[in-house]
This record gives sequence, structure tokens and C-alpha cells, in this order.
Amino acid sequence: MSKLRIFLADDHAVVREGVKALVNAQRDMEVVGEAADGLVAVESVTLLEPNVVVLDISLPGLNGIQITERLKETCPEAKPLALTVHEDRSYLRQFLAAGGCGYVLKRAIAEELVQAIRAVAAGEMYVDPILASKLAASTVRGTLSDAIARAQLSEREEEVLRMIARGHSNKEIAAQLALSSKTVETYKTRSLEKLGLQTRADIVRYAMQQGWLAEV
Repeated sequence: MSKLRIFLADDHAVVREGVKALVNAQRDMEVVGEAADGLVAVESVTLLEPNVVVLDISLPGLNGIQITERLKETCPEAKPLALTVHEDRSYLRQFLAAGGCGYVLKRAIAEELVQAIRAVAAGEMYVDPILASKLAASTVRGTLSDAIARAQLSEREEEVLRMIARGHSNKEIAAQLALSSKTVETYKTRSLEKLGLQTRADIVRYAMQQGWLAEV
């Protein structure tokens, strides 16, 4: 089985070495390149075409958000995953809006980063649980518009959407709810149409607004 190709972009050599050692220790992953500068990162990723780009938000040349925007054009198959100290919700929102697929805090445990890499490589969205809980807790809930939006969803549609927001794949949702993958996709499509959402990042943002990611 081919390994997941990972690219690292961080201006701290110690961080890159630590993440590289962690990634290369996994049987299904390997680091194929690294950069300490945003401009170099974009050029290298475009040439190497990795599956996942683990990048810091704060980088010289181009920051992580700008890199993500550029990669959407030059290498759309590469999945950007932020590994950062920034816990401000504005950074997360900007990163997801730029096309980011995952957001992990540097204070997270190593296993969480590995989990996040696998999730975004599989086409899922991943948001650090600590940050997700903080965002949900600080979100003002119960507005009229939110109540109307939620009322539009059937119980099953909301259930599927909650699971998608938590990073589950259609196959996993189908298994847990005893549905076919095709039925799960139908519920997902209907939900997106009702709420006016388009991407998985939109679903995660909506879930944060509803407080779903803070629920156990």
C-alpha cells in the first residue's frame, strides 16, 4: 500500500524535525519535503504534489492562509492542515475560508496530529477538539435565524450533518446508523441544499454555530 505523502512548512527547525520524526514513524506516512518559508512551500508543494501539507499559520514570505489560497489553484489535490499556536477563532475561520481542511493546535498530543493527517487525507475535516469546544462555548446560540435553519432539517438529516461535522466519513455514518452510503449522501445533499451550505468547511462552521461540537 502506498504511503501518504506529507509536506511540512514551519519556520522552526525543531518543530519540523519533531513532526518529521512522528510522521515517518507511522507505517502509512512519509515526509516528502519541507520548507521554512511560505514562497518556497508553495513552489515545493506544486512540484512534489503531496497528499497533505502540514503548515504553520505564521510563516515568512507567505503565511499559512496565503499558502492555502495559492495551493487551491496550483495544487488543489494537496490538503492543507494547520499546525499552529493560534487559538483565536478568526484564524480558524480565515484558514477554513481559504480552503484549509484541518486545524490542530501545537499543544495537542502527537496522536491527535496523526489522526488529523489521516482524516484530511481521507477528505474529511478536522478541527482541534479544544478549539472546537471553545468556539462552541463562545458562540451565541438560539437566535431566530438559527432556530429557523435547524427547524428545516429532519431529525435524520441533522443526525447525519452532526456526524459529518465531527469528521466521520459517509461509510462510517452508514455503519453507525444502519443506512447505505448512498442514503447518507442523500441526507447530506438535502441538508446542504436546505441550509445553503456547499463544503465540509461550511458544515463545520454551521456545527460550531449550533454548539454541536461542544456536545458529548
